[in-house]
Amino acid sequence: MSFAAHDLPKGVSVLERGWLSANNVVFAEGVTAVVDTGYCSHSRQTVALVRQVLGGAPLDLIANTHLHSDHCGGNAGLQTLHPGARTLIPPGLSDHVRRWDPEALTYAPTGQICPRFTFDDVLVSGQEIQLGHETWQIHSAPGHDPHSVILMEPKSRTMISADALWENGFGVVFQELEGEQAFDEVAATLDLIEVLQPVTIIPGHGSVFTDVSGALERARARLAHFQKHPRGHARHGVKVLLKFKLLDVGQIPVDDLLRWAESTRYFEIVHARFFADEPQNQWLEMLISELVRSGVARREQNVLIDS
Repeated sequence: MSFAAHDLPKGVSVLERGWLSANNVVFAEGVTAVVDTGYCSHSRQTVALVRQVLGGAPLDLIANTHLHSDHCGGNAGLQTLHPGARTLIPPGLSDHVRRWDPEALTYAPTGQICPRFTFDDVLVSGQEIQLGHETWQIHSAPGHDPHSVILMEPKSRTMISADALWENGFGVVFQELEGEQAFDEVAATLDLIEVLQPVTIIPGHGSVFTDVSGALERARARLAHFQKHPRGHARHGVKVLLKFKLLDVGQIPVDDLLRWAESTRYFEIVHARFFADEPQNQWLEMLISELVRSGVARREQNVLIDS
């Protein structure tokens, strides 16, 4: 974890987290707030870091750009410590949050965990929200997640882009894994970011950056590759889920990881849609081998270790 040091609006700190947790954007002055709260296994650290940045001030607001587990897993912990804080989420899954449906919220199908939290209102595209001293615009940003939003502060031209745009790419397009066309939505969101002309981007993962045109060029090249090779995108998506699990546990016997994947519905969905010509167990073993070859994991006898 590191604190980003860029020319951001007054009172804004970016807590750059490891890839298991999304970055936290903390507003320590004015309307105190945190945008995105990381994964649940990092929740204690998230709470401590936010407390440190706030310096004892109460937290007024929790906001989530979208409801993937790595962006809202710390909500419950922060709500417990700051019972007066209001929580705002994108509207698309609000009924599922109200009923708390882990299936519809994709936590169960992806084999991930998110403690139950509540919300007070929704982030409506086209409206504005007060964060810190400034007013931020809310824009719909479907693609990686159909319900995601991005936030734009027009005076400093600072954008919280979540997983719609990173310095080198964007998040897995989960709708495509499920059989719904969404690559065009990714393209439209990239076009919107270009139209908004941000100078500084706070991404959901990775460092704050200012080479927006370069990031857009790289993202569009990546998107074009995925559009041409949808099986490649599907393979990438399930390897991301495997790596996420490995990041969470640190190390795991390969047999246990295989059993976890076989019982996690997203792997079944992707295998049936894209790789039905390959035996599932062999396909999963191949994915693990690819993680090792790419250097993001290492295998010692029958144990897979994060690296």
